[in-house]
Amino acid sequence: MARDARSVTRPDKDDLAWRVIGLLNIFRLLVPMVLILLLFFDAPSRSVGTVLPGLFLGISVAYFTFGLVCIQPIQRRWPGAEWMALFPLAVDAVAITLLIHASGGVGSGLGTLLFLPVGATAAIVKPRLALLATATITLALLFETVISALTGVSTGADFLVAGLTGASLFAITLLAIPLANRLRESEALVQQRDIDVANLNELNEFIVRHLRESILVVDEADRIRLANDRAARLLAGREVARGELLGEVAPRLLYLLETWRRQEHDRRDSPGEIVSADGGTVIRPHFVALSERGPGPVLVFLEDTSVVAERVQQSKLAALGRLSASIAHEIRNPVGAMSHAGQLLRESPVLTADDRQLTDIIEKNAVRVSQIIENVLQLSRKDSTRQQRIELTTWLEGFLDEFRATMQLESGRLAVEVTVPGLEVQFDASHLHQVLWNLCDNALKHAAAVPALLRVGRIASSGRPYLEVADRGAGIDPAKAERIFEPFFTNGAGGTGLGLFIARELCQTNGALLAYEARSGGGSIFRIIFADPQRWQP
Repeated sequence: MARDARSVTRPDKDDLAWRVIGLLNIFRLLVPMVLILLLFFDAPSRSVGTVLPGLFLGISVAYFTFGLVCIQPIQRRWPGAEWMALFPLAVDAVAITLLIHASGGVGSGLGTLLFLPVGATAAIVKPRLALLATATITLALLFETVISALTGVSTGADFLVAGLTGASLFAITLLAIPLANRLRESEALVQQRDIDVANLNELNEFIVRHLRESILVVDEADRIRLANDRAARLLAGREVARGELLGEVAPRLLYLLETWRRQEHDRRDSPGEIVSADGGTVIRPHFVALSERGPGPVLVFLEDTSVVAERVQQSKLAALGRLSASIAHEIRNPVGAMSHAGQLLRESPVLTADDRQLTDIIEKNAVRVSQIIENVLQLSRKDSTRQQRIELTTWLEGFLDEFRATMQLESGRLAVEVTVPGLEVQFDASHLHQVLWNLCDNALKHAAAVPALLRVGRIASSGRPYLEVADRGAGIDPAKAERIFEPFFTNGAGGTGLGLFIARELCQTNGALLAYEARSGGGSIFRIIFADPQRWQP
């Protein structure tokens, strides 16, 4: 699930102040260690700790300890940024002033150690507090100079050094205040831009996840980076987690993706089709490389072919209507005349055996052409659907009685298996009759003496009802399997090549899908997957 961008990217209001306080504390830890090293290893010409080395060492250790104590409050950001800036500054001022006194006064140059704490604090606290703190520190330096002069440690020249140091501290404070304001403005602008970018990413992800189009992104390792809800339902029937392997979610889609990647010079837009997880939708994937060089991530659009078919349905039916009218007028009458002439010629007593064979060929092909015309006419009239709720088991019993009587079949030639009794579907009864008749007829033609099986049930992943016809024939060549629903395509077994095409068109008209798959152990399965009952309109 997407998270709120503000909770992810919006920094704390005093984030800049706490970063500065943290850097100051590092300074507070480093300075005592450096001074102690100078005290012990710069003996010949040392300028620190010369007057009171014991005091110098004790203050350095205490100063370092104070830096250690400040670590936890800084990490917890407690009690507050201004408090954690002013109180440590007071400690800095006291500790460094005592270090100056132990080193012989401001002439030792240790007063410069106050520049960084004063400037950093001025960038954190209010200007009035910063100026007040600077004035207090300047007075402390002057007071230390007076004490050193009275004890004879320093000279009158140290008053000039103390004054210049105080003036420098005021200059640093006055420069730090406007620089800090500008830095805060820049920080706020950066934070706002971060928030805007995060919000834009959130918006983009929201749009992608709720698009009606099915989209997913696959990286070079074939892992899914992003899959919106619609794509996840089509491919897996569930939510797809980021990082899942594409081969585990949709093996067929991974195969098509690898096929597409191997076409380095002439990549076709879509190398094939897949069936959705619920078995009710044929999907055509479209691949777009997101990297110009190398095997980078790929954007995959999953096109629901049933949606495309619905969009062109009206124009196709109109064209078929005009075509069928022309066929009925221009072809049926001449074919009927030829057929009638062939029948009359067959009755002639002077025909030889060869002539009768030729008349048989004429009559058979005239019947075949008439069948093609009738199929096209039926296809052009299929838009007039009268859908109704059909109790599938009862309807199927009546259909099989009619089919067996018409085809003069034994009862064992067609077996029935009902896994969900009382199953209801919504379909035009005449269309379902035509589709199932075609499928059963094909099954008996190709199954020889082996019984065909009709199975009724529900798809486990989606609950959509189905009716399938399975045979034990020779099956269909895998290279031709994707073309069996094309018009006028035959598998070398005769026929017009329109039966399966018309059957699928009739199913699509009723919101169903006719799909093919090879049967395990040999043979074919043609499955009618009916519309989702949850989408029925009252």
